[in-house]
Amino acid sequence: MLRTSLYGLAAAGLLANLPAHAAGDAELQALRAELAEMRSAYEKRIASLENRLKTAESKAESAEKVASTASAAAAEPSPQRERNKPLANAFNPQISVILDGVYYRDNRQGGAGELLEHMDGISHSHGEEGHDHGIERGFNLRETEIVFSSAVSPYFDANVKMTVSSGGDVELEEAYFDTRGLPAGLKFRGGKFFSGIGYQNAKHPHQWDFVDQNLAYRALLGEHGLNDTGVRAEWVPDTGNWYTLLGVEALQGKDHPFSGSGLATPTERADGAALAATTGGAMDNSLAGPRLLTTYAKFAPDLGDRHAVQFGVWGGWSRQHQEVHDHTAENPASLVNGLQGQAWLWGTDWVYKYDAGRVGGQGNLTLVAEYLRLTKDLNVAFHENDALLGERRKMVQDGFYAQATYGFLPFWKAGLRYDVTGWTNHVDGPAGRLRDMDASSRWTAALTRDLTEYSRFRLQFSRARLAVDGVRENVNELYLQYQHSLGTHGAHWF
Repeated sequence: MLRTSLYGLAAAGLLANLPAHAAGDAELQALRAELAEMRSAYEKRIASLENRLKTAESKAESAEKVASTASAAAAEPSPQRERNKPLANAFNPQISVILDGVYYRDNRQGGAGELLEHMDGISHSHGEEGHDHGIERGFNLRETEIVFSSAVSPYFDANVKMTVSSGGDVELEEAYFDTRGLPAGLKFRGGKFFSGIGYQNAKHPHQWDFVDQNLAYRALLGEHGLNDTGVRAEWVPDTGNWYTLLGVEALQGKDHPFSGSGLATPTERADGAALAATTGGAMDNSLAGPRLLTTYAKFAPDLGDRHAVQFGVWGGWSRQHQEVHDHTAENPASLVNGLQGQAWLWGTDWVYKYDAGRVGGQGNLTLVAEYLRLTKDLNVAFHENDALLGERRKMVQDGFYAQATYGFLPFWKAGLRYDVTGWTNHVDGPAGRLRDMDASSRWTAALTRDLTEYSRFRLQFSRARLAVDGVRENVNELYLQYQHSLGTHGAHWF
């Protein structure tokens, strides 16, 4: 077809130049010779083009075969799949830095944080391990997060996450390895990491929808949640259209509101006075780790592209929980005592997400709710009054939060949260109730502007009613926050 068209064009061009009168035989012979020459030239050129086309098609077929082979290797459901992956980045890890700054005001002359730490209850956060988010009125640079992550072999990934305080103190937050390519949906983790229990627990501050931690977590798990050293096993079984995740963890169990151990027997009072002569008993630290066991399950049905629901249940058991009470610095008449025994913590979490599919998250909706309940079954192991040694103390406290975020404009998000701790909040002794405490609650509203995926600004206001030493305290807090992310950062979980 191509050749016929070319011939026709050439002939038409030549014949158009003929005069109107009939041409002689000599002229016709010359024209025929010229056409034959042109035809031969065009045939050679077309043959050359056809050869080049065949060569290009051959190369394309070879490239397609290579791509198909690589795709098949990537889909192998076995360790061979991971061994086929290049490890060019094994010694070139991804690095990210998260900057987090806050301008803060409250109606308590900067004392709102102290009231939050001392809410009535059986446990409260005092910045365990020296790692808290205490801020003062005015400008604050909160902890800067630095993350290193990489594949280190065909069998393992590794992650290191540390924080740097505004004063330059460096603390290791997480350092763990994950297995790669295990069959049957299995995965193992070892090192120091955030537990997989609950929905909020494993989230770092830059992943929070609000500036601060909710009251339920703050009181029962500590401001940073459950973070410990140990091992984890997770399994994602094939359950059809239902996503299912099952996990168990064996952790050392140290420095947590419901699993603190390794405390020394007191040798003096906080007020500097000598212990009473009748002091007896001692803290027992003979139990080796792991002292904390957790288990959790998460389920999510397939609701299509726009809607997603996930619900979970979880529990934790501390084989040895210890706590020492010494309030003599505030009240010299109080007595120093130490308790030890077991503790249980369980909870349930519910998450719904709607993806509107519009630019900048406009129309997106997220609803989250969690309930936690902590029970401690302890005995008096040390007391300035020997008569109380061995007495039982049963403590119960719970917590709940519910929050919603909605993208009302491109890159603009509004959030509302209600959190409470202490609906159930009491201490029992051998003869019954020793102390019944009130609940603390709070409402929080936040407005978030995501300039890009790397830069965020947030305005937040909260109003709380905190129970502190049996007195209700009204606390108002205002935050203006910025967050900036430098470098590559791994994708966040659901």
